[in-house]
Amino acid sequence: MAAAVWTDRGRRAATLVGTLTGSRSTHTALKSQYDALVIGGGHNGLVAAAYLQKGGLKTAVLERRHVLGGAAVSEELFPGFRFSRCSYLLSLLRPHIYKDLELKKHGLKVYMRDPHAFTPMLEDGVRGAPPRSLTLGSDLAMNQMEIGKFSQKDAKAYPEFLAHLEKLAGAIHPLLDAPPVDIPGVTAGSLRKRLAAAKTLSPLVKCGLKLGKNIPDFYEIVTAPIMKILTQWFDSEPLRATLATDGVIGAMTSPSNPGSGYVLLHHVMGELEKEKGAWGYVEGGMGGVSEAIARAARSYGVDIYTEKDVGQILVGSDGVAKGVVLKDSTEIHSKVVLSNATPYVTFKNLTPQGALSPEFMKAVDQIDYTSPVTKINVAIDKLPNFLAAPTPDDKPGPHHQCSIHLNCESVEVLETAYKEAMNGRPSARPMLEMTIPSVLDPTLAPPGCHVVSLFTQFTPYHIEGREWTDQDREAFADTAFDWVEKYAPGFKKSVVGRDILTPPDLERIFGLTGGNIFHGSMSLDQLYLARPLPSLSDYRSPIKGLYLCGSGCHPGGGVMGSPGWNAALTVMADLKHQ
Repeated sequence: MAAAVWTDRGRRAATLVGTLTGSRSTHTALKSQYDALVIGGGHNGLVAAAYLQKGGLKTAVLERRHVLGGAAVSEELFPGFRFSRCSYLLSLLRPHIYKDLELKKHGLKVYMRDPHAFTPMLEDGVRGAPPRSLTLGSDLAMNQMEIGKFSQKDAKAYPEFLAHLEKLAGAIHPLLDAPPVDIPGVTAGSLRKRLAAAKTLSPLVKCGLKLGKNIPDFYEIVTAPIMKILTQWFDSEPLRATLATDGVIGAMTSPSNPGSGYVLLHHVMGELEKEKGAWGYVEGGMGGVSEAIARAARSYGVDIYTEKDVGQILVGSDGVAKGVVLKDSTEIHSKVVLSNATPYVTFKNLTPQGALSPEFMKAVDQIDYTSPVTKINVAIDKLPNFLAAPTPDDKPGPHHQCSIHLNCESVEVLETAYKEAMNGRPSARPMLEMTIPSVLDPTLAPPGCHVVSLFTQFTPYHIEGREWTDQDREAFADTAFDWVEKYAPGFKKSVVGRDILTPPDLERIFGLTGGNIFHGSMSLDQLYLARPLPSLSDYRSPIKGLYLCGSGCHPGGGVMGSPGWNAALTVMADLKHQ
């Protein structure tokens, strides 16, 4: 079992006083009847609830944990140290949701990062100089200067590469904010129904028109290995490896595998405060996003409850969803039920098995939830001091606010780490994405102290066929810390506590099947019309009145709010036509 563990230094520091970061339920008594019930208080479930309530449906959200947010949650694991325990950066929150729900008014504050990427090298400096590093941000001239340390040719090519990616990513935006094309509706039924369904073609047409002559380039990047794309543009290994991390982050894939190009595109689609491709830290941790959405939802009249664990979805003899029964046997009835859980949890754990066909259940079993991620949350009493960018007097440098890419000197390092995990072993030299949000957000740690997130890859769900033990967890964390120590000597001595979350821990605590942060792999066979299955791409389940609204649906994990928004629109359209 994963646990937040104090070091001896941490126990001595435990006089630092803090309170558990939680979310109170509304004071309204739980009713026995609602128009809509949302299972799971993650960000997509909260977004769906807010829009359903705005649309006139009395809605309740039922969260099984003591805290709202799902994966976007803040928790105080050690006194005075607040962590974004699972997800840790904000970008893909759709602008129209941010505006519609007035999230700024409801307390959402984001610290923008610039620069945003820092890749230090493990090498001996020349003539007493520190090792080289690569820092990237919004300043194009600075980026070219940084890349020029490794290749002048790459420095010249970089602006054109960015413009190319932005053009492709910009064309996809219409697809993010609408359900996929209604293929059955377009191809069957009355002329009136076909014409109505034809409206779902509009986002696809807009995407195609925006792409224009770039359609072949788009096809290539969504199908090709990211290394094929990067090799066409660049020669230097540090730049290629740094960019390749965005092609494999959160995915059990290598830069040489087909489809990794799309994951890169997925991560440059982001937008914050009208700044394209920007990623930021939420004040108070990622739970701040969920809390802001929850406050907006409550202001419209949504009832939100924590520690309400749904045991089963109620399905009537007519095959229609009628509500839910909690694990304490409380029944709550509703016209519709939306599940923010993964498709696997929804259909395998929450739905009466007799209500679904064997063929459908077989298809559900085939959804890929493989995860490479172990997340390590670390409390430290001293800021890391990197050999490649030394900072005096424990003062943060610009690079400390970045995503700090360790073990990214070459793509070969990433490939080796991936192959080890595919053979059932945690990587001996893991890919590490390190963030220190307390550099910008003073609310997260006591003065002079910091919180560190280590998003590590690659680790398997089972170690050579067996389950993880506490000893395995500690050994892998020790390996990760040993590598951090090489880049920033003194890091290990600064650690006062650590929280180690392997794929099984992410599954158990956050309900992420397989530990997959996207609610299902973002592979080509699980995107758009096939997410999570071809028969489920419109958010409707085989059971009338039961819908999916989580990241397992289009447009997938990370695109914060879109699955919930699209599901809510689908529900309201269905109820309107009943």
